[in-house]
Amino acid sequence: MTPPDEDALQSGIARLLAMQGKNTGASAMLQALAIDARLLAPASELITRAELAMALNALLFADLLERVPTAARQVAEVRAQGDRIVFDHGALRTIDGPTGALPRGHSAFARLLEPLGYHVGGHYPLPRLGMTGRAYVHKDLPEGIPQFFVSELHVDQLPEEGQNAATRVFRESCDPVDLEDEDRLKHLAADGVLPTEEAAALLSTLVAAFDRRHPVPRLDDYEALLACSKEAAWIATEGNAFNHATTRVPDVEALAERLKEQGYPMKEAVEISANGRVRQTAILADRVHRTFRLREGGTVEREVPGSFYEFITRDVDPETGTLDLSFDSGNATGIFAVTRSA
Repeated sequence: MTPPDEDALQSGIARLLAMQGKNTGASAMLQALAIDARLLAPASELITRAELAMALNALLFADLLERVPTAARQVAEVRAQGDRIVFDHGALRTIDGPTGALPRGHSAFARLLEPLGYHVGGHYPLPRLGMTGRAYVHKDLPEGIPQFFVSELHVDQLPEEGQNAATRVFRESCDPVDLEDEDRLKHLAADGVLPTEEAAALLSTLVAAFDRRHPVPRLDDYEALLACSKEAAWIATEGNAFNHATTRVPDVEALAERLKEQGYPMKEAVEISANGRVRQTAILADRVHRTFRLREGGTVEREVPGSFYEFITRDVDPETGTLDLSFDSGNATGIFAVTRSA
């Protein structure tokens, strides 16, 4: 799947990553990820939407490794064996409620992902969590470019105290997308390509969108959210950062047992989709320290669940002869519990 490293480092994706001021990290990601050869053509004056999508995924994957030491350790072990990571999808959580200047819920990311060539491949109700998930699949290389699983938490389904806390936490969210970025997205959607300089500028904004876009939450608001929705509380501290990144592996059950033997804090059981073709498990979320504002003034630090690293096995769909790229509401609900169990 992946051509020699030197070819990868001469590609448009490599140029994009280097222009983000992360040249060393760019080289590391190009060597760590199994990237489809069709995405690694020699750099030209134009960047395709598929190249831009893969560059974004590479940077977000690198960001998750920086924030989740357990994931970085596991990836380093895979690389030490001479293997590469097949990046299946990244997941993020959004707020379907008052979000200030930021579009609410999944729409904040639909406007970014669709010009990159993504479309919604499936809707996944998550009623036990008061959420809805959407899988964004790339039109050009659905198996070769990671998907985005974008979930939104429905604030109006929280109890009144939780709704009030959510409003206070998220109502001052800011939007990283300015008028120039909107113009770039419009041209990308129409033409499928952007000049390299324009693509690099847009990529910087895209990365910034996957972060906490609201002010530091107040501790009492966080605790009110935690009491009614651990997922809402997680978004309060982590924002729209990748909740997890997922690598595609041949046998997730065997891998889970091996990682347990190696001392990784694994999810208790593997989640299996209703059709049996999609199986998932994860390492429990790493703990992180976050700052909170106090009602009476000042700040305090608390340890909370951060992001985590997931593994997935996808079988071929006999009806299409291609990988089953679907998700499963039951699987997603089970996997989301990883941030509760950390």
